[in-house]
Amino acid sequence: MPILRRISRSKNGRFRLSLEPHERDILRTLPSDLREILDPDDPGLRRLFPPAYLDDPESSEEFDRLMRQDLLDSHLHHLDVLESTADATELDEEQLEAWMNALNALRLALGTRLEVTEDMYDDALPESDPRYPAFALYLYLGWLQEQVVKSLSAGLDPAGTAEPPPGLPG
Repeated sequence: MPILRRISRSKNGRFRLSLEPHERDILRTLPSDLREILDPDDPGLRRLFPPAYLDDPESSEEFDRLMRQDLLDSHLHHLDVLESTADATELDEEQLEAWMNALNALRLALGTRLEVTEDMYDDALPESDPRYPAFALYLYLGWLQEQVVKSLSAGLDPAGTAEPPPGLPG
């Protein structure tokens, strides 16, 4: 049985969503779960708020002081868009880009908490492992994020020389 594309670009430049009800339930629930724990000082969220300068703690601290709130606001906005459009059947490009960013934040937070490594991809995690459901969710979010990226890039000309598809800005 072929895998159904969950997200595809329409001829009008918008994006069709073909998600199952249980997928929509997940996408409605996860943003509020992350929002509740979205504390920039939480070490489990270090991938969402990485240090700007690894070799210069003072500069990194200054960057955090200046930019941390903007980064937090951006994460919150993307989560809001995902949550509010989880039941939509069609999105515009800006909304789908917010989905991409929200899915990325969710994966980073979950992956950090699970301590995901390359080995976890190579060696299947047994279903008896207590982390199995969360790891399956992590993989699903990655797969869905891939669908978003493929859909966003579907109309792009790699050389940058073609006219954009109808309905897209030039």
